[in-house]
Amino acid sequence: MSEKTTAISRRRLLQAGAALGGAYLLPGIMNAVWAAGSDGPEQSQVKVGFIPLTDCASVVMASVKGFDKKYGITIVPSKEASWAAVRDKMVSGELDAAHVLYGLVYGLEMGIAGKQQSMANLMTLNNNGQAISLSMDLAKQGVTEASGLKKLIAGKAPGTFTFAHTFPTGTHAMWLYYWLANAGIHPFNDVRTVVVPPPQMVMNMRIGNMVGFCVGEPWNQRAINDGIGYTAATSQSIWPDHPEKILGTRSAWVEQNPNTARALVAAILEASRWIDANDDNRRETASVLAGRAYLNTKADYLTGRMLGQYDNGLGKKWQDEHAMHFFRDGEVTFPWLSDGMWFLTQHRRWGLLDHDPDYLAIARRINRIDVYQQAASAVGNVAVPANHMRSSRLMDGSTWNGSNPAAYAASFAIKR
Repeated sequence: MSEKTTAISRRRLLQAGAALGGAYLLPGIMNAVWAAGSDGPEQSQVKVGFIPLTDCASVVMASVKGFDKKYGITIVPSKEASWAAVRDKMVSGELDAAHVLYGLVYGLEMGIAGKQQSMANLMTLNNNGQAISLSMDLAKQGVTEASGLKKLIAGKAPGTFTFAHTFPTGTHAMWLYYWLANAGIHPFNDVRTVVVPPPQMVMNMRIGNMVGFCVGEPWNQRAINDGIGYTAATSQSIWPDHPEKILGTRSAWVEQNPNTARALVAAILEASRWIDANDDNRRETASVLAGRAYLNTKADYLTGRMLGQYDNGLGKKWQDEHAMHFFRDGEVTFPWLSDGMWFLTQHRRWGLLDHDPDYLAIARRINRIDVYQQAASAVGNVAVPANHMRSSRLMDGSTWNGSNPAAYAASFAIKR
């Protein structure tokens, strides 16, 4: 199955979205009603946590460009030090919502990423744009791809080599495990894995604490610029157009603040569309994100990969057709049920879940398609698909479309 056949066409998306009603035609009038009447936001300020990564862009730009004011709220971005901190502050209510790992929210719902908490995914913030970096020390030993890594690891005692990801149930752990297993490397039996916050990845590789890591940008590019590591694989080479960060919150917050939740999604939808509109907007976004309040780094570390311009650090350069995207006619931002279910299948695969849950029921509970549809209607011209599942083809040739998730989770030769 080709990638073209698995993607929803622009026309189909727009047709499905238009079927939601006339609110698409009069977004300004609808916004005025919500802002002035009983449907106004319950909160005037919304504190949204983020980790300093390129893919926090739509949260930040919704605030910087004033999209939030259009919907009667003020987004207050809150820079956090680690995903564990984001988790704890979301659960305690110190954060209203957060730019957060897809698998972290699902892990909380299942009680495997901390104390069980009913969670909500309001929208997907981005597709693609993560990577697996290996140390230059490995490159000097002739390891430039996964097959060479397998040979090196096979010749050493189990656990000799350490790899890092950012959170046990998170996206980076799942991309790392999937990539290693695809090469015949068992991520629990053959190597050691540790958790490291994204901003600390390059430093820890520099001092030899690990030989590889999976993280978001700009830290893979930073490893190249510092001469510490190289990009062995992009996350989009594992799963083209995969889901990555989401706008997460507690289910209770949505129930208590339904109008605020709708306004928050609408503002970030506008920002997502603005970023993806053209390369100049992406360059401006990179410049803003590089500032001290956000990533506190050089804009050059962000811009190239935001534009899809890749250099693996070993001389290979390419324009990546599946680089980081934030909108793409609503395909990115829609909270596909099958996306959430996929993370549950991987949690089951790696023994984080000890039984097969009701995959679809959990995804329907967490992914708040109802809130998303209301926000899309407010924004206007945001296509909403009629089918809440999508089909994807991963690097090992397997197809994931949300059907028979228990069989899919059990189908892998390497599992725990």
